Amino acid sequence: MRRETAYKLAGRKHDNGAHHAASGVAKTREIRFKDFPPGQAAQAWRSLAALRGVQVEAGRDELTLVVHYNVLDFTLQLLDEALVNAGFHLDRSLLIRLHRALIYYVEDTQVHNLRSPERLIKQSHEVYIQAYAHHPHGDRDDTPPELREFK
Repeated sequence: MRRETAYKLAGRKHDNGAHHAASGVAKTREIRFKDFPPGQAAQAWRSLAALRGVQVEAGRDELTLVVHYNVLDFTLQLLDEALVNAGFHLDRSLLIRLHRALIYYVEDTQVHNLRSPERLIKQSHEVYIQAYAHHPHGDRDDTPPELREFK
């Protein structure tokens, strides 16, 4: 049975566009650059600000930028890769790389979970009841009653 059929039979309405307010799709992340070449954070600010859906602000020092984005539109990995491909040099210290890898994993998992349909957990038996009720042969037995009770 296809997933769409199961949802329809269980009476579920799955809205792909609506997400809970507490689902955490709005992200605020810090991007840290190497100190050489100088001034690349300012150039990256202009590049990131040109993206629709990304807000950029200055970080705690001249080597960092704080970006705000929706995880369904962008991920930190996508932004970092775009910056590296544009020629910017991100900080690659061990702690920063571990932190970045954890964020990549968390955001990837969150996007996957948000884009996948809900699972039928509590109403799964209803799906099979409805499917059986719509089955062409139903629950009839064409055998005459006297032959059913034959001993």
